[in-house]
Amino acid sequence: MSELVEIVDSLENKVSKLLHKMELLYQLNAKLKQELKLLEEENELKENALNEWEEKYNSLKMASTMLGSNTSKTEAKLKINTLIRELDVCIAKLAD
Repeated sequence: MSELVEIVDSLENKVSKLLHKMELLYQLNAKLKQELKLLEEENELKENALNEWEEKYNSLKMASTMLGSNTSKTEAKLKINTLIRELDVCIAKLAD
């Protein structure tokens, strides 16, 4: 009978340890999920900032070409033609 009591005590002890480990893992999982969420938000902010800087760079590049930079006159002409076509489409839609 004492062997049975020892086995039950041992099982209770093991179950208790497993439950404790499980609780620690749940806490770690929650912490990691929170950290992941923060990193995803930070990544999104950085991507937005990058997109803004790219837009600013493209605007400056276009302004530079329009001011008479010899390096990209063809590019400026193509961009102006594209803008004119887009305006024509908008005007045509408004006329309908």
